[in-house]
Amino acid sequence: MILKIMGQGWMTVYRRMKSDAGLASPEDLQAGLINRNPRPERLEVNDYVGRSRRMHRNDLENVPAFLIAGLLFVAVDPNLLFAQSLFYGFAVARLPHAIAYAAKGSHEMSATFYTIGSVIVIYMAGHVIFVVISRGFG
Repeated sequence: MILKIMGQGWMTVYRRMKSDAGLASPEDLQAGLINRNPRPERLEVNDYVGRSRRMHRNDLENVPAFLIAGLLFVAVDPNLLFAQSLFYGFAVARLPHAIAYAAKGSHEMSATFYTIGSVIVIYMAGHVIFVVISRGFG
């Protein structure tokens, strides 16, 4: 999941360079070794770059919560097979979610896989809270 986040950032860089568009900030128009011909229209919205940027933002909104919930979940010593199922389930759900988003698939498709991952994270967090309360915070 960490590699997915980092890879998506590099995908955005690739798309920006390939399309020569989709810059995010006015200071990106400053001339330099890579940006030899800055043009104001490069700041205009570009869906090719913007889609990758939105996918990256979606990863940043979801994967860190999974990593934290997963770490806490493991700390309360769950059944190994069950924990593996949840971890793999989240990772597997993120793959078709990313494909659906990148391919401009239906909202229902990406929302379905988002929901699977979200429910897994919510379950793990709730499980941790339940175990901690049942053990008396000790």
